[in-house]
Amino acid sequence: MNDNPLRRLPSVDALLQTSRGAALRAGYGHGPTVEAIRHVLDEIRLGVMGGEEPPDWESILERVEAELVERETPTLRPVINATGVIIHTNLGRALLSEEARDAMLQVAAGYSTLEYDLEPGRRGSRFVHAEKLLSRITGAEAAMVVNNNAAAVMLILAGLARGREVIISRGQLVEIGGGFRIPDVMRQSGAKLVEVGTTNRTHLRDYRDAISEETAMILRAHHSNFKIVGFTSEPPIGELVELGHEHGLIVAEDLGSGALLDTADYGLDHEPMAQESIAAGVDVVSFSGDKLLGGPQAGIIIGRGELVERLKRHPFTRAVRPDKLCLAALSATLGHYLRGEAVEKIPVWRMIAMPIAEISGRAERWAASLPDGMAEVIAGESTVGGGSLPGATLPTRLLAINTSSPDALAARLRACDPPVIARIEGDRVVLDPRTVLPEQDRDLLEALTKVLATAA
Repeated sequence: MNDNPLRRLPSVDALLQTSRGAALRAGYGHGPTVEAIRHVLDEIRLGVMGGEEPPDWESILERVEAELVERETPTLRPVINATGVIIHTNLGRALLSEEARDAMLQVAAGYSTLEYDLEPGRRGSRFVHAEKLLSRITGAEAAMVVNNNAAAVMLILAGLARGREVIISRGQLVEIGGGFRIPDVMRQSGAKLVEVGTTNRTHLRDYRDAISEETAMILRAHHSNFKIVGFTSEPPIGELVELGHEHGLIVAEDLGSGALLDTADYGLDHEPMAQESIAAGVDVVSFSGDKLLGGPQAGIIIGRGELVERLKRHPFTRAVRPDKLCLAALSATLGHYLRGEAVEKIPVWRMIAMPIAEISGRAERWAASLPDGMAEVIAGESTVGGGSLPGATLPTRLLAINTSSPDALAARLRACDPPVIARIEGDRVVLDPRTVLPEQDRDLLEALTKVLATAA
């Protein structure tokens, strides 16, 4: 008698009627469980047709459960950042302070005054929520918030220079993450790009010679994610402001990083600050909310009141406006600056200012928690990251793990729950305490102990 092995496979209904099938249905829902069973059975049929033996029912249900778990696991997950890169673009950039998180939760849990003015009892504007705070901190006449800095630059160009010329140095035609380039943004805005100078040297006379009746703006883009060193020259922003205003032009500056504190006070190079640009007379300035500012993803525009009001009324503004969660978190973050507590409260600044003794102590405790000889503490460097302070580093202490296969060890750490993201230096996997939150130490050590035991 010809025994067809496919006939030994259970039906979908038969698997659903088992105790484990019923538990999966209760936990994941009837529809998803049926879909997972059908998918697993289809895969098994292909294997059986290729000569494989049919698995038993329990093995089938194990595969079904594994598939359901994989489908239910979100792709956006918390991780432990042990790379030492403080503003890690791929890992979500700036962490929010406790107060910023609380502010988001409050407006998310109920109705809010997002666009409602309580005193007259009528419709209001969402732009008021952070405007006064930004003006008080930076000295700008007015401010507005959009959803990211690329949108801020696009809005400034479209709203203030569409169809007219914008002069920019060739050395500032930067490309940011994801392949977005300043020249492309300018073209999409409808502004006409006028390049002046060379990659490494641009003089004030280059800007002056390029001014025509069609010129609307001089744009300066800060080198936030790279350095040009050696034989270089660029006119300071004050000279560009003087030249632009002499010819009745708008002078705009894209700062990128959004520093509101002096990074030089913490052993880093000086990053241009928004307050400095306003003091220098720049008409409109844009920068990010989730880099050195330490808040949520946002594009911030500050400057002359008349220009900012024009941008608020521009049709493109509605397409890039911020939501209530962004505004709540940003307002709470700005409050830290006003109260002089940014270094203590904002995680980005807390990490930048973290004493080396504190870092060393945590690294030593990590090493002591692991089996003898598995790890050692070495000197290393942390970076700010996020397109800020290119090439600048901070001294740190690293937990270094010797291994014959650093790539495999790093991969196993990423497979933990929560995933641990480390970096590889030479033939060692290293973990930097500077970017690991203190409350994550237990999870980190559990992951290390588990992975190292498996590797042994």
